[in-house]
Order: sequence, then structure tokens, then C-alpha cells
Amino acid sequence: MGAGHDHGGADSAADARVSRMIIAAAVLTGFFIIELTTALLINSIALLADAGHMLTDIVALFMGLTAVILAQRGSASPARTYGWHRAEVFTAVGNAVLLLGVSVFILYEAIERLGNAPKVPGVPMIVVALAGLVANAIVVMLLRSSSKESLAVKGAYMEVVADTVGSVGVLIAGVVTVTTHWPYADVVVAVLVALWVLPRAMSLARAALRILSETSPSHIDVDELRAALGAVDGVMNVHDLHVWTLVPGKDMATAHLTSCGDAAQVLADARAVLAARGLEHATVQVEPPENATDCQQADW
Repeated sequence: MGAGHDHGGADSAADARVSRMIIAAAVLTGFFIIELTTALLINSIALLADAGHMLTDIVALFMGLTAVILAQRGSASPARTYGWHRAEVFTAVGNAVLLLGVSVFILYEAIERLGNAPKVPGVPMIVVALAGLVANAIVVMLLRSSSKESLAVKGAYMEVVADTVGSVGVLIAGVVTVTTHWPYADVVVAVLVALWVLPRAMSLARAALRILSETSPSHIDVDELRAALGAVDGVMNVHDLHVWTLVPGKDMATAHLTSCGDAAQVLADARAVLAARGLEHATVQVEPPENATDCQQADW
């Protein structure tokens, strides 16, 4: 006897998530054009670094938007029995690679400017940084709630948060440049922004790769779960227990239970054990032992 259990997300919530992502992408695209143009005109590597991170924000949002739509509307098929749910996990890997690439590029450019830092006007940096803070604050508020429900949105959200820190850095660089005329403020901020982003990109990559490798969720103690299932009345053995994450918020499990007891009752009790640990998307197989005498001995 087996049972499967699966709950889809509410369509209204998914539609609201898509709408927020579209608005966020429009806000960031408009500001990116302004920031990139200013960076090139005044030759500011700090602004260029922030614009580069802004570009990854935009790419992440569009990739995440595609993943969310695919996961929402992409129906399951014989070839893809889970539909397109994993699309957002692949998107998170792409976002991490983009962040790493931009950070390495900025670090390289900053090193190239050591000993030959160009003069950069501070006032335009201050103005653009303030505008960037406003744009990022709007996007952070739009994505905050959805970032807890989707790894694709979480990737975009993390990039926007990192970019907000970048805007603060550019603002500081602008103030220092205006007040002290120190030529390396621009370079130092660019390096700090890149170093700020690197560990966050690696963390996002690890989270996505953990899911893709079907590693058991960190909050699930598989040995404890095996023991709890084995303690269900009538269960003689637990085997082929697998726990993994399909997408964030949707942990999956399969288990085979050997039992001589009432299969329906064993199944209900086992599913209660799994649900208590957040494993509502589970398939449980209750089967008799291979040797029928085992049940006779158990009854005796």
C-alpha cells in the first residue's frame, strides 16, 4: 500500500510574486542605464562596480521571473514528472556565477588602477548613489516576502541587498572624494563591494548545489526520522528512506516500511511522523516481510 501527498502553491500568491518581480525589474533597469552612463562619463570604477552588480540584479530578476512562471505554469509530463519546479534552482546557480564573475572583474580592474588612480568627480557619485539607494530600497521591499518562498527570488533579493551596500559604499566614496580629494576612495570602495558580494555568491551557489545533488535538508535528522518510523506500532523494518528538497519550502521523502500490522493504520501513523517534521510531500510504501513466518513469529 502506498500514498503520495503534494500541495501546490496558491495561484494568487504566485501571480502577486510575478507582478512584484516585473515592477522590480523595471525599476532596476531604469536606474542601471543612469548609473552605467554616469560611470562611463566620469570614469568611476566604484560606480561601474555598482552598475555591474545592478546588471546581475536585472539578469537575476528576469531569470528568476522565467523560473517562477515555468514552475507555476509548466505542467508535469511523462518526461518531467515534477514539471519545471527545479528551473529556479538552476537559475540560482546562474545568478551565483554572474555575481562571482562581476566581482572578479572589478577586483582585477581595481588592481590595474593601483598607482595610477584617475581623478573622479565626487558630486555625481553622491547623486547617483542616493538615487541607487532609493531604487534598491523599493526593490528590496518588493522582493522581501517572496525571497522566503523561492530560491530564484532569493538569489535576486540577495543581489539587490548586496547592491544596496554597494550604493552606500559609492556614497561614502563620493563624500570622501569631495571633502579630501583622495584619489583612491573610488578604488577602495570598488574592492570592498566586490569582497562583500563574493561570500554571498558562494553561499547562494552552495544552497542551490545542495538541492541539485539531492542532499538531505539540513534541518532534517535522517537517523532520527528513521528511528521514529521504526518506532511506529507494527513496523519491523525501515528501508529505502530518502529525503531531499525539490525547491525551497518543498521537502520530499520516500520510505519503505516492513510490517505485519494493519497497513492502513501503519501508513497513517507513518505519515503523521513525517508531517510532524515538515515532510508532508511524502510517499510511504507499507509491505509485508519476504518470509511469511516472520509475521507468525511476531504474532506469537
